Amino acid sequence: MRLKFALFASTLSLVLPLAAQAADKLVIAATPVPHAEILEFVKPQLAKQGVDLQVKVFTDYVQPAVQVNEKRLDGNFFLHQPYLDEFKKGHKNDIEVPVAKVHVEPFAGYSTKYKKLADLPHGATVAIPNDPSNSGRALLLLERQGLLKLKDSRSTSATKKDIVSNPKDLKIRELEAATLPRVLNQVDLALINTNYALEAKLNPVKDSLFIEDGNSPYANLLVAREDNKDSAAIKKLSAALTSPEVKKFIEEKYKGAIVPAF
Repeated sequence: MRLKFALFASTLSLVLPLAAQAADKLVIAATPVPHAEILEFVKPQLAKQGVDLQVKVFTDYVQPAVQVNEKRLDGNFFLHQPYLDEFKKGHKNDIEVPVAKVHVEPFAGYSTKYKKLADLPHGATVAIPNDPSNSGRALLLLERQGLLKLKDSRSTSATKKDIVSNPKDLKIRELEAATLPRVLNQVDLALINTNYALEAKLNPVKDSLFIEDGNSPYANLLVAREDNKDSAAIKKLSAALTSPEVKKFIEEKYKGAIVPAF
């Protein structure tokens, strides 16, 4: 009887750590570059802390937020606060909450036809993202270059209807953000999110005609659900993503194309 009890206790001691590890599984949505790369970098560190981080990669901006909202995922790492604010307007039961600011991806304008912004012709076609927060961001950046004037230069939700002056008669085309690198040779200018630019082997620092400065409200966030934002696993992930090691990784790997926000 004692032998059976000893065997049971020994088996139980093996099962309990496995159960605890399973309970700490964390599934986080991310776009490929740089978000998934940064998550993969912290994965070994989290494993040592008992967190099984699983990275689910998406190539669009909608499903990562939708699936967290539906509790199919534990969190996401790809969006900024203006995007989250706009997403919440269209999803009344949204349960996503920001946990930590990780990095800024300076938004930039690219052209395969012109080497200088001054060469952009009258009536040029300019492609920008079609999601509300990023289209507003693009329009604000165009205004800062002196290409147009908006009704409110402080609004992050500006639309084409808010353009009050367009001296070059630019033709603004709103397209899915992920497609912008692919249509770059079909337009005169495209304003592209840095994650998609990097995927297309564009260097925002070297290849762009103009780029956002460091004073950007568009820091990329680690986002969790209201019901798990205070969990031990999320706290460990948040600490890892804002660690000195990640700051060094971002600075060395992306060389100014990505800027730490902590």
